[in-house]
Amino acid sequence: MRSAATRLLCLAAVLSSVVAYGVAQERNGAASTDPRVGLKAGLKNAGQAARNMELVSTLFKPQGFFDPSAPAGKPTPPERDPKEREKEEAEREAMIARGETPPLPPGANNLNFANSDLAFRGNELFMGNFHGFNSYNIENARRPRQIASVVCPGGQGDVSVRGNLLFMSVEQTRGRLDCGVEGVKTPVSAERFRGIRIFDITDVNKPKQVAAVQTCRGSHTHTLVSDPDDKGNIYVYGSGTSSVRSAQELAGCSGLDPKEDPNTALFSIDVIQVPLAAPEKAAIVSRPRIFADVASGDIAGLWAGGDHGPGTQKTSVTNQCHDITVFPEIGLAAGACSGNGILLDISDPKNPKRLDHVSDKNFAYWHSATFNNDGTKVIFTDEWGGGTRPRCRATDLPNWGADAIFDVVDKKLKFASYYKLPAPQTEQENCVAHNGSLIPVPGRDIMVQGWYQGGVSVFDFTDSEKPVEIAFFDRGPIDAKQLITGGYWSAYWYNGNIYGSEIARGIDVFRLTPSTYLTKNEIDAAIQVRNEELNVQEQRRVTWPATTVVARAYLDQLTRSKAIQAERAAAVGAALDRADTLRTGKEKGASEVLTQLETLATQLASDAGSASGRDAARLRALAETIKGRTARLQ
Repeated sequence: MRSAATRLLCLAAVLSSVVAYGVAQERNGAASTDPRVGLKAGLKNAGQAARNMELVSTLFKPQGFFDPSAPAGKPTPPERDPKEREKEEAEREAMIARGETPPLPPGANNLNFANSDLAFRGNELFMGNFHGFNSYNIENARRPRQIASVVCPGGQGDVSVRGNLLFMSVEQTRGRLDCGVEGVKTPVSAERFRGIRIFDITDVNKPKQVAAVQTCRGSHTHTLVSDPDDKGNIYVYGSGTSSVRSAQELAGCSGLDPKEDPNTALFSIDVIQVPLAAPEKAAIVSRPRIFADVASGDIAGLWAGGDHGPGTQKTSVTNQCHDITVFPEIGLAAGACSGNGILLDISDPKNPKRLDHVSDKNFAYWHSATFNNDGTKVIFTDEWGGGTRPRCRATDLPNWGADAIFDVVDKKLKFASYYKLPAPQTEQENCVAHNGSLIPVPGRDIMVQGWYQGGVSVFDFTDSEKPVEIAFFDRGPIDAKQLITGGYWSAYWYNGNIYGSEIARGIDVFRLTPSTYLTKNEIDAAIQVRNEELNVQEQRRVTWPATTVVARAYLDQLTRSKAIQAERAAAVGAALDRADTLRTGKEKGASEVLTQLETLATQLASDAGSASGRDAARLRALAETIKGRTARLQ
């Protein structure tokens, strides 16, 4: 979440851009038929709409993690004129540089009890909060229960887990080394903490802070990075997006322009090395200049800020990353870095190198990134309005505040299309693209994503040029008359369920239901993928077991796309039915069944040779799955 400058648009610009975008999502026309439109407002009794997914359980925030005088949160202040805001921010930075304490901007404390990101370990869910974090037991998705609360203010409170360690981002100036709630009153203080906290969660009931790595801009978000050649350490990419603290408080910190100070804390990320056997020794090991111009060496080498011409978005300057998603198995990372989307080589985690960068005239602030499972696509999100503003109204452009889908071709980013929540929202609902994860359906690229008060949207981007929504859940606004920031910060798939981090409410748990877009076999195949740990910003390649369910998922997809003859599909289905009656492969008639499966697998592999694209890959995958299923019975 980040505040971002906004622009006023004339009606002519809106209409021309909609025409240019086409009719892929038809958000205005959806108003009369989409059940998400017109839902009743409320904190605990809001109207609900769902399609192809269902709400399984809800657990509201625990005591101490909301303001009793305003349980839903306080109203969001009206938007300020962008020029006035920029002037105020410049004055604030100048005061900090002089060692003075600037006044808090309007609404600065509105998120002090907001829920933020999620991480998972076994049957445990960890939910970050601007006030600390909470842990939950999710063994029974219908009855999640709280394990423990840790009060440790500082925002955003984004969390990750690795083994018995929990990492938390801290950026606000109220953060304290001792996790105290009293804040820090002076502009320079040895008590202030901004950076990465590390907790030992060996006893999840009693987490213990074991390290606190101070950084110049604090940590808005962070990403864990594994090095296959270095099992003794985990690396953390820290992304700070706030003001640079005084050098009097932390030596070496400078917020000056690169022309004035080449060692400025701007235009870099922090790379922290954490010895797993001694996390208390965690320390920054590099601050790579991943935005530098390769030819000139200018560290401010990417987007300089501003609009892209008449009718375009005003895009933030690239002097920071908001989120970096890593995919260690392919040696790549995708950085959503304020004014640009970038592709990084992370084969040496300490020294990431930029491979490519892109800009977009429709993006205000590049916010987060997600690879597909084979690393051939990246989805970047645009957090237009900073997450606290209504940006999914019928009058808002369908390619502003949206996802941008890129193909990765020869380690270069190639734009394919946009995806935006297709149901228009109200003025009382903050809504824009935010955090999501893949749903591991074999043979398809499917993502679940939180859109703040726009709800949860599940969409298929297998065809990167034609994304389509296949499921959703939404509530009405928190309040019928005024905007109160809430909704889904994150929506992530984990071991068979979707977990939503609801900013104002708590945890929601969902499950997918079969539909024409997603069959029971496809859902069951995704459920067979089990993780012992999940940090969404550290992607790992998913592999599927050679089971009948997985084979049937591929068969359903081939039937849907008419890429397999009906007779062949029937024969495969019948053979799988017969195989499921076998337990050892030594039963009477087992040899005949196994021979039939092997023959069908060979035929399917041959069929793949005359097919193309995704269908060819599905045919090959179905053949390999059948072979694997057969091998288990031999």
